[in-house]
Amino acid sequence: MKTVLHKYVWGTILLFATITVQSQDIHFSQFFEAPLLRNPALAGLFTGDLRIQAVYRTQWQSVTVPYQTTSLNAEYKLPVGKSEDFLTIGGQVLYDKAGTVAMTSTHVLPAVNYHKSLSEDRNMYLSLGFMGGLVQRRLDRSKVTTNSQFDGTGYNGNLADGETFTNPSYSYFDGTAGMSFNTQIGENQDDNIFVGIAYHHFNKPSNISFYGDSKLVMAPKWVYSAGARMSASENAYVTFHADYIKQGPNTQVIGGLMYTHKLDDSFDPKYLIHAGGFIRWKDAFIPMAKVEMRPLAISVSYDANISQLTTATGGRGGFEMAISYQKYINRDNSSKEAVRCPRF
Repeated sequence: MKTVLHKYVWGTILLFATITVQSQDIHFSQFFEAPLLRNPALAGLFTGDLRIQAVYRTQWQSVTVPYQTTSLNAEYKLPVGKSEDFLTIGGQVLYDKAGTVAMTSTHVLPAVNYHKSLSEDRNMYLSLGFMGGLVQRRLDRSKVTTNSQFDGTGYNGNLADGETFTNPSYSYFDGTAGMSFNTQIGENQDDNIFVGIAYHHFNKPSNISFYGDSKLVMAPKWVYSAGARMSASENAYVTFHADYIKQGPNTQVIGGLMYTHKLDDSFDPKYLIHAGGFIRWKDAFIPMAKVEMRPLAISVSYDANISQLTTATGGRGGFEMAISYQKYINRDNSSKEAVRCPRF
């Protein structure tokens, strides 16, 4: 009984903690595997014509019903005429399922990004991206339990839960705009840096309450991103990623690096291994590993919790797995034939 009560109490605490995090939207530890979720202006910043990425995350399994999140995004890069500009079209699909009441959130968000070349001598691009679409949230009313159903001796499912909402789902339109700048460093085309800024929920969606409260408005969110890829040797390089996120009074900082070793051809490798770590400030240390068998790549990570919830979690946070597919397409205007193109 004490074990059940302990998990119930901490599950409730985690629920409120998750509501706080949810106010900063869905997030991943492998955030670089969901670039459109960071900034639609990061679409197309890769070597190739096509990229498809999927991320699966599960967390808090040690203390409550696990919270599960899945992301799927795709990008297709097209040269614009005979210029050195490019257009990337794509989209982001998110599915999140949280807690005992199975509260789900589904996002379907098409995206477009235009890359304007700024140099005749090297890869240097300014990009402007937009993403927008439909979001739906739903919960299972039959799984809601409240203190109104306590009859003095215990839980009584025959009693009303005391909640006044009648519609277990709602939908709204959401929009994001962003800019990014990326440029080659030195003579090696594979050495690049980028910076970006995105403004999420610029339309300030309302109707975001199960109770139909029109006064509730989604707080806009700013995301500042940066990354760098630098050669360490002929057969190795280091990649750095970092984000600073602010939504209302809430902030989140995450950053780290990955070391990559090429296992075969140093100029055009097919097999690579990556290893590194990231920190989500005051929340988690995140070791990561990745294997590439081009055009496929698989990566895994685990959040070692270092926040105030460590007492309940025992340091056990969230597991993530990502799969990506990235390649050139055999077509006449492939970016493989371009002298310059946006890449990272």
